[in-house]
Amino acid sequence: MNTIWQWVSGNLSTGGRIWSAAAPALVLLAYTLIGLVVYVVRNRYSGKFHDEEMDGRGLGGLTTARMRHFFAWLMRPLWQTLANAEVPPNAITTLSVGLALGAGVALAAGRFSLGGWLYLAAGALDFLDGRVARVTGRASTSGAALDSVLDRYCESAVLVGLAWYYRDSWVLFATLLALTGSLFVPYVRAKGEALGAKLSDVGFMQRPERIVVLGLTTAFSPVLEAVLVPSDPRPIHRIAVVGLVAIAATSHATALQRLAHLIKSLGGSATTDLRPLPKSIVVSAVATAIDFSFVWTLVHVGVIAPAATALGCVAGGFIAFTLGRAWAFQGSRSIEGKRQAGRFVFVSG
Repeated sequence: MNTIWQWVSGNLSTGGRIWSAAAPALVLLAYTLIGLVVYVVRNRYSGKFHDEEMDGRGLGGLTTARMRHFFAWLMRPLWQTLANAEVPPNAITTLSVGLALGAGVALAAGRFSLGGWLYLAAGALDFLDGRVARVTGRASTSGAALDSVLDRYCESAVLVGLAWYYRDSWVLFATLLALTGSLFVPYVRAKGEALGAKLSDVGFMQRPERIVVLGLTTAFSPVLEAVLVPSDPRPIHRIAVVGLVAIAATSHATALQRLAHLIKSLGGSATTDLRPLPKSIVVSAVATAIDFSFVWTLVHVGVIAPAATALGCVAGGFIAFTLGRAWAFQGSRSIEGKRQAGRFVFVSG
């Protein structure tokens, strides 16, 4: 009884913390390895397994078609059991949302292993509810819309929980970037499909990949912390930080990748207008770095901050305009220099 209370309260020994994080992984690993052996034997004697719904998900993401078909086969006994037991798909969806909310609370409280495994379980149930709905003939457009919206709440709950935990750390910035990126990726796809463009094949960090990366990194992070800083009551959870930074960067990259594909597929003047965007981002970064360095130098040699800031703005603006006109916006050279400078000063002001 004492051991159970220690687990509930989170007051575990170093070995207990490592075991609580690794035990679910060992169970899943055993199930996957046994399933893989059976799957290979089954394909050898009965032909290659094929899942039509996985084909409809497109080729985007980090996983291959073979991996997706194997995952669908591995999950098949679960959704068939739920369908035979006549479990309502909405009940599975509700449980998925509840587990995701619980994961967010656990992460906010510093229970990273519990939060990570709860989130992975919520992601698995999110896969199962759609399968059960289609098999039992209960699938509908309203149900699909509800499921899509609740997916955003589930993902946001976990990231908000992490944001609360890292509220006094620089990791909060990475968490907020991961949150916004995770919302932009499905938004660009939804907007594109509403305009008739297919984006399911575009992007390498889609929702299944985000669930796996964030779930596994948070679930396993207490293992490393228990070894490195066993007495720290509020560790930074290094593995989880790596996962958050990776999602923050790759989710925005995926959103921009989809946006570029969407604009290209739709055509129009926007395609030409966005071509200088990567170069303009580089120009802005360089100008901002020069601006900051100039202000910092002036302040440290005795110039008052307001004057140093004003001079820094002028220096950064001059660099941005000159470099932008010469390199980023080469197509705008036909515009008179004074006229273009006037526009730049107006926007900068």
